[in-house]
Amino acid sequence: MPEGSVITEEMRKAIGVESPAGPETEIEKGHIRRFAEAIGDSNILFTDEEKARNTTKYGGIIAPPTFFRSCTGGGGGQRIDVRAITGLTRALDGGSDWEYFEPVRPGDRISVTTKIVDFQERDGRMGKMLITYTQSTYRNQFGKVVATQTTSGILY
Repeated sequence: MPEGSVITEEMRKAIGVESPAGPETEIEKGHIRRFAEAIGDSNILFTDEEKARNTTKYGGIIAPPTFFRSCTGGGGGQRIDVRAITGLTRALDGGSDWEYFEPVRPGDRISVTTKIVDFQERDGRMGKMLITYTQSTYRNQFGKVVATQTTSGILY
């Protein structure tokens, strides 16, 4: 079990370092429809081009919010092995917060960058815990941010 703080200078230097963009994901109408079917969402915005075109403000189908999980991520900012540095080996997913700014349509090309935005340390029942906050930024082919995802991971 680690003694003292588990947050090192190397980890502090990694905060805010954005990765290069991962490869672009081209958004395809069929992929949107299959994704919506897979998650059990029958909303016409994601499944019916004609109805979405004629009855919604979007003028056609758009990708569901959780669709971004299918886009390839960036390199993770500065690559550091937090588990090796801290000696903490057990991990939990602490959840994600999403912000959406623009609809994503068939034909859009989405690139993703990531960065570590913070580390927080806590004492838990099983000893030291490290909470890592990582932000993924999703941009379309015009460079517009269409969504951000801030994820927390817990090591103990």
